[in-house]
Order: sequence, then C-alpha cells, then structure tokens
Amino acid sequence: MQAPEIATVDDLVRVLDEHPQWLEALRGRLLTRELLELPQQLADFIAATDRRFTDLDQRFAELARQLAEFAANTDRRFEAADQRSTELEQRSTELERTLAEFAANTDRRFTELERQLADSIANTDRQFKQLRTDIGPIKAAHAANSARAEADLMAEKQGLTFVAFVERQELWAMVPAFEKSKIPEKDLLSFRHADIVIRAAEPDGTECYVAVEASYTANGRDTKRAQRNARFLTRFTGRRADPVVAGLRIDDRIRAAVESGEIAWHELHPQTFEVE
Repeated sequence: MQAPEIATVDDLVRVLDEHPQWLEALRGRLLTRELLELPQQLADFIAATDRRFTDLDQRFAELARQLAEFAANTDRRFEAADQRSTELEQRSTELERTLAEFAANTDRRFTELERQLADSIANTDRQFKQLRTDIGPIKAAHAANSARAEADLMAEKQGLTFVAFVERQELWAMVPAFEKSKIPEKDLLSFRHADIVIRAAEPDGTECYVAVEASYTANGRDTKRAQRNARFLTRFTGRRADPVVAGLRIDDRIRAAVESGEIAWHELHPQTFEVE
C-alpha cells in the first residue's frame, strides 16, 4: 500500500480522519495520562454531582414536606389558639358580667344591711333613751327612799334633831292662799313634790325644817330645787330651813357651792340602795 503524502496540516487532518487508529496513537504520544483520563474523570465528577444534586433534591423535598407539615400543624395550633383565645374572651366577658352583678347585688345587700343596722341602732337608741326615761323616776324614788332612811343623820349634820317627815298634803297646806297667786304654778307643784322635807328641832327646841333633794348624782338641778324649797319654807312659816342635797356621788359643778356652805351635801351609803 502506498504511503499517504502529507504536505500540509490539512493533509494530516484528512489522513487522521481516514485512519482513526492513527489519531489515537497520536494522542497517546502527544497527551499525558492525566489529560487522557480527564474526560473520564469529568464524566465521573458529573455523574457524582448529579447523584449529589439528586440526593439534595430528595433532601430538599423531604425538608419541604416537613416544612409544609410544620406549617400545617402551626396553622392548626394557631387556629386552636385563636379559638381558645375567643373562648377565654367570652369567659372573661361572662366573668366580668357575673362580677358586676355580684358587686351590684353586694352593694344592694350592704345598703340594705346599713339601712337595717341604722334602723336597729336608732331603735335601740330610742329604746335606751326610753329606758333611761323610765328608769329615771325609779332611780330618783329609790334615792329618795334611801335618803329617808338617813334623815336623822342629815338633820344631825345640820346640828338639828329629827322630828318627823312633812308629807305633801301638809306642805301644800303651808302655802298661804295669797301666795299661790304670786308664785308660778310649776314652782308650787315642784315644791309640793319635794323629795324630802324634814321637821326638825334646834338645840333649844325651836322648830325648823330641812329641805332635801336626793339623786344618784347630786347636781345643779337638785341644788336649785333644795335651795328654792328651803326659801319657800322660810317664806311660808317664818322658820329656819336648811337646803341639803343627797346622793351616792356629787357633780363637780356644785362642789364650790357645797364648800362655800350655800348648800349641805350628804353622801348616801351604798348599802342603803341594796334591796333586801
């Protein structure tokens, strides 16, 4: 076989195209092993890369599925939370309404209780005042009775001797007819209802009187009544009459009158108030 003539590069390319085995032999001579193996390595790298991308696609697909599931679960949780929040708001509104009703009812009940308590206190106060009013005369009568038991001692303290008690009819008889028109009726009635009037005798036997007003606590009212009754006795009879107040205690406001001698004070012993 005649050897091909190669004069130009084109001739070389044509010959290599006609004889592919020569092209491979030429490559083996011109290229290193690394370069020769590079296409295969590149193909292997592409295949490995494709596998990695496929694995990444699978992993991303799984991650996307998990994210979708998480989003769905999150949506369900948010819906449940919204529903719970709505229920809580409804319960809160109902609780506020219940509390408002309770507060209103409580206010009404407290108002009613306050009214009832005020009525009860007012009623108790009225009863207490009425009781004091009712007890007042009883206490006064008891004090007067206790003072009568010590009438002889009161006369003795005045330097006198007890003779007898002057009764109301006798007191009224002492008032001259012409005096009754001059003296206010209330003063005459008060004189007639004097607590105690004692007929006594001075050391020389001269008749005189002791006008006594008795209370648990001797006060200014008792002092004025005793002094007025003593003045009336002297005015009506022309005889000596000593004013005396008697009681368990003495009001400090009349202590000066006692100390000055304007009126005598007789302290009743507590035992005289005891009921046998």
